[in-house]
Amino acid sequence: MIRRATGDDVAAIVAMLADDPLGAARETPGDLAPYLAAFAVIDADPHQRLVVAERAGQVVGTLQLTLLPGLSRRAATRAQVEAVRVADSERGAGLGGQLLRWAIDEARRSGCALVQLTTDRARADAHRFYESLGFEATHVGYKLTL
Repeated sequence: MIRRATGDDVAAIVAMLADDPLGAARETPGDLAPYLAAFAVIDADPHQRLVVAERAGQVVGTLQLTLLPGLSRRAATRAQVEAVRVADSERGAGLGGQLLRWAIDEARRSGCALVQLTTDRARADAHRFYESLGFEATHVGYKLTL
């Protein structure tokens, strides 16, 4: 079941964010205060959809979908997918595909013209996964850490 995340889900979401080599270096699951503060902002924003996938009462997947209104592409609204994670116990069982199909359907329902995402260059498996869902690597992304 995919549902809107609640504050009670934050610890499980952060644990999934930290459960890989890249996330382990970025996340601090022992200190939930900044995550709870960010959750409050996300939850209050009507352009944000932070969801979790739940099986047998356990949070086993998550993603954040952000609606971005813009002027380009004839004033199209884009849907940005971020922080896709599936618990180790569920990987390879199709849950990631369910989450992304939910995000695509939600973007359509919200009138978006485009769904976009970025993924780290080191995540070759993720690249194959997104391409299997029809995403194309059409752009080069840049980040500036502040």
